[in-house]
Amino acid sequence: MKRIEIVETDAGEARVTWHTAGRARLVLGLGHGAGGGIEARDLQAVARELTADGVTVALVEQPWRVAGKKVAPAPKTLDAGWRGVWPALAKPGLPVVAGGRSAGARVACRTAVELGAVGVLALSFPLHPPGRPEKSRADELLGAGVPTLVVQGGNDPFGKPAEFPEGAYELVEVPYGDHGFAVPKRAGISESETLRVITEAVRDWARGLRE
Repeated sequence: MKRIEIVETDAGEARVTWHTAGRARLVLGLGHGAGGGIEARDLQAVARELTADGVTVALVEQPWRVAGKKVAPAPKTLDAGWRGVWPALAKPGLPVVAGGRSAGARVACRTAVELGAVGVLALSFPLHPPGRPEKSRADELLGAGVPTLVVQGGNDPFGKPAEFPEGAYELVEVPYGDHGFAVPKRAGISESETLRVITEAVRDWARGLRE
């Protein structure tokens, strides 16, 4: 079942698109990146596949996107929007996993312990700005404080898998994928195969959280 909920936050109105699973045992909240919304193919694929596996997925649109703005605000404003949505994510009374892609993954990492998340799903974690490895955001990832899964494209300019530091998290590589998990045609891997790598990794990890 799919429904839309408007949630008031200190940063403005956020919008939650619920993909509700039957007999769900877990809620997965997913935020979007700074350059796009919940229409991102990885977010949509995870919502579709995880709902079929007993996880209710909530795709969260930050207030700046709901308001029609083109540029994401400062991290503290993104965090405020996410905090404001959290009570709605927790309302079903189930354990909640915080997650998102890119900037949304950073928000989830920064607030996980504070909000009581049981895990963090980081899709395309932006380890550093492209070409600026010295501007590392590894501290956010390493400080998540809860079981964390990173799903990262093998050619992501924001951080290739080999660049990630050792830490208490799992990392799954999407072969040849860029920051949006797009794969060049010469790689011989279809979009459906790429999305399967992502969704199977998330599904298996989420099952482990429920056991």
